[in-house]
Amino acid sequence: MITLRKSDQRGHADHGWLNTYHTFSFSNYYDPKHMGYASLRVINDDVVAPGQGFGTHGHKDMEILTWVLDGQLEHKDSMGNRGIIKPGELQRMSAGTGVRHSEFNASKTEPVHLLQIWIEPEREGLEPGYEQTAFPAEGRDGKLQLLAAKKPNGSGAVSIHQDASLQVADLHEGQSVSHPLAKGRSAWVHVAYGNVEVNGNKLSAGDAVSIEDEVTVTLAGVNDESAQVLLFDLA
Repeated sequence: MITLRKSDQRGHADHGWLNTYHTFSFSNYYDPKHMGYASLRVINDDVVAPGQGFGTHGHKDMEILTWVLDGQLEHKDSMGNRGIIKPGELQRMSAGTGVRHSEFNASKTEPVHLLQIWIEPEREGLEPGYEQTAFPAEGRDGKLQLLAAKKPNGSGAVSIHQDASLQVADLHEGQSVSHPLAKGRSAWVHVAYGNVEVNGNKLSAGDAVSIEDEVTVTLAGVNDESAQVLLFDLA
């Protein structure tokens, strides 16, 4: 079963310094039919104005993944981590028992475009943790690249405290990739940019689909422009 979630069905807020779309209920956007999917709780599609950002604030009991699409995001946290997240780098912050952090556009002239993803952990009260890893672009050109998993098994992906995985693919017309979906598992596919087909369904930037009771997830590029797709495999 495949259920489409169109980009224009998401929650939206434009705060001037922040233009944001919420796939699931978040902040002032509330939709009881879209509170999350399996352990996936948040996908926020954010564009932050130059020199602006999120001041120091706290999180608890959540696996937070940040994937920058364009620009640079400056991060600081109460664990002593600080640095710049660039396109092709994934940051994982396990909030656990509690952590405070800030996120600001590192540029004074250009916006930063990012996806922030929250995944519920397998249990509460974990020790806070942090990883930031760069992933080479050739590893996702026409193929799926593993970014995060409970057991990365030497793949170079970051580790998360949940039976879930996140993969990404960059696709052009004529390129396709498939991912087997084990019995009892589901998938969520989110289009970061561009146009693709997911199991024959045409999707554009910001669109998503949930997939259940299917044995394979197939992603295909549909035009010459590059598309980027995120695939979550969820228990």
